[in-house]
Amino acid sequence: MLHYKAIEILTSENARCGRKALVDAVLEYVHGLKIAARCMVTRGIAGCYESGELATGRLEILSFNMPVRISIVVPAAESEQVVDELDGMLNDGILSLHDLNVLSHRTQNTFFPRQLMVRDVMTVEPKTVGPDTPLDEAAELLLSSVFTGLPVVDKHNRPIGVLTQGDLIRKGGLPLRLGLLAESGQNRRKTLLKQIASRRAVEVMSSPAALIDEDKLLTEAVELMLDKGVKRLPVVNGKGRLSGIVSRLDIFRTVMRETPDWNAFTNQQIHVGAIKRVGDILRRDVHTVSTETTVSEVIRVIDHNDIQRVAVVNADGKLLGLISDRDLLRYFKPAHKGIWNLLAKVKGVFEQEEGTDFQQRIHETTAGEVMNTKLTTVQNDMLIEEAITLMIDKGLKRLPVIDSDDRFQGMISRDSLLRIGFTGSEGA
Repeated sequence: MLHYKAIEILTSENARCGRKALVDAVLEYVHGLKIAARCMVTRGIAGCYESGELATGRLEILSFNMPVRISIVVPAAESEQVVDELDGMLNDGILSLHDLNVLSHRTQNTFFPRQLMVRDVMTVEPKTVGPDTPLDEAAELLLSSVFTGLPVVDKHNRPIGVLTQGDLIRKGGLPLRLGLLAESGQNRRKTLLKQIASRRAVEVMSSPAALIDEDKLLTEAVELMLDKGVKRLPVVNGKGRLSGIVSRLDIFRTVMRETPDWNAFTNQQIHVGAIKRVGDILRRDVHTVSTETTVSEVIRVIDHNDIQRVAVVNADGKLLGLISDRDLLRYFKPAHKGIWNLLAKVKGVFEQEEGTDFQQRIHETTAGEVMNTKLTTVQNDMLIEEAITLMIDKGLKRLPVIDSDDRFQGMISRDSLLRIGFTGSEGA
């Protein structure tokens, strides 16, 4: 038996709390608590008040200000604070409280509230480019943006395509991904961007753009993103003009804002269905190396997998560090142009150094020397909502997963978090 309290407010449609209707204010308050409380509002068909006022649907002139009943069920341990706050909000009505013995409490993890609209979470006034914008200018905009894609709009601000980092690399000839470009010095960056300056956005953009109306449900935007395999969607208004952009980052921030503490719920003996944990979504095909593996082999592994990370483990499988192309660049920078050529998507774009011993160095340097040991990790049993919060707070796109003995299990990514959180199946 679970000990709960039932809170009831008997009021009317006209009751106010500040500038809001009392009903709206109470719903907003209870929703914002993020506790195991359930609230229901019912509207009467007739009633009378202690003031002498009568409300009845039989006469049209008296069918206003119908009685309203607000019922809130909340765990007893949290009821006192809730009642105190509600009492301060009430200026017309009756507030009551009584014990409620609950046999069971079951709820479902919905990842994010289904009532949210695209306009509620989108980023407004995103950076854009026109069809004739030179690619070097577009790349500079992306370097200063939190997104890795830009809407391409016509003179009427209607989206005609999206220019992504992938477009710049695959079709535009950008030799490095943006993260590495940001690491390069100013002179090198100018040299690299000059190589793509003669081309225009319209030549390499992804078109037609997958668009979403700002008045659509957020669930529809997520479905479209997963179906099209894109990380962001330009948002349009009723006239087809760009009004914002909705990205995985926007969705994850919404999850952070709206999600209650599911662990606290389970600790209160509340059964939460459809709970999803990190172990449900991790990728187990991540390559691992030992501390003695040469950097030349590490580069080969990074170059042949899409996760752009190599895990360094000991003989027992315990995670010691991670290596990305950025770690390699920082280790060898600024002494050798050779590392830039090895990491470039377009080979041979940098001048080779004469008489360099770089090739010998990458065969002699080991993973243990270059690995990053300052890691943020998660464990198998962490809720995916907690993993999302951690990734967003620290600006990470991937996280290594370990078990209770620090043994490396795999990696999770933003894509897998969104897919499993929304659909319940990573392969969906």
